Amino acid sequence: MMENNKTLPKISIITPTLNQAEFIEKTILSVLNQNYPDLEYLVFDGGSNDGTQEILKKYSKDIKWRSEPDQGQSSAINKGLRICSGEIIGFINSDDQYEPSALLKVGNFFASHPEAMWVTGKCKIINEYEKEVFSFVSFYKHILLRFHHPSLLGVVNYIPQPSTFWRREVLETVGFFDESLRYVMDYDYWFRLSQRYRLYFINEYLSKFRIYPSSKTWTSAVTQQDEEENLVRRYVNSKFLISAHHFHRQLNVSIYRFLQKKMR
Repeated sequence: MMENNKTLPKISIITPTLNQAEFIEKTILSVLNQNYPDLEYLVFDGGSNDGTQEILKKYSKDIKWRSEPDQGQSSAINKGLRICSGEIIGFINSDDQYEPSALLKVGNFFASHPEAMWVTGKCKIINEYEKEVFSFVSFYKHILLRFHHPSLLGVVNYIPQPSTFWRREVLETVGFFDESLRYVMDYDYWFRLSQRYRLYFINEYLSKFRIYPSSKTWTSAVTQQDEEENLVRRYVNSKFLISAHHFHRQLNVSIYRFLQKKMR
């Protein structure tokens, strides 16, 4: 049952983007079409030259946006974190989408669970044609979400970034995103949140994560995995868990290489 709109917390959504004109309008509409009663939507463009700015101008009445050179994705997210005014915060990349009513589910969850500081939900993986792919990966991560424990997080990052939201007040203890990280800034943030707060889980699909041949996740899989392993060593002291993560990492790289060959 939905809460009375007056009880729902204000939600701020941040989108970092750079040259994503192919997908960003779908991302914007997936946010605006939520019809959430108290929504602040901020888009930070790193200076696109592919038509992104024209799309942002089209929605200027409904979003706050800025286009200027930045230091990367984490820098853009931090710009949003510094100026947003919502009680609840999330960020969604400019090629991903929210599922219908996702923000209402999130708002209602936080309204009815005042003790919860952050929450995540399920996420589908889609390709550039909006078709769901790699459902076995999603299924595997959903199982891990049900049994979330900080130790498991040291083995694999199973927390879906676009389906994760947190209270603004955690900025006072956890701080901002690490701008030195290019690929795993969200993983780093989940470690820091897990050290202080219990992760809550909404057992419903909240978002769709897009992967396609030119996406950063796809083209930089090996480099991303290297950055991830260095990050794990920052937070994990157990040699067993580090070895487990290394094994899992090698398996991931092998799967990505196999899938890349199939798509050629």
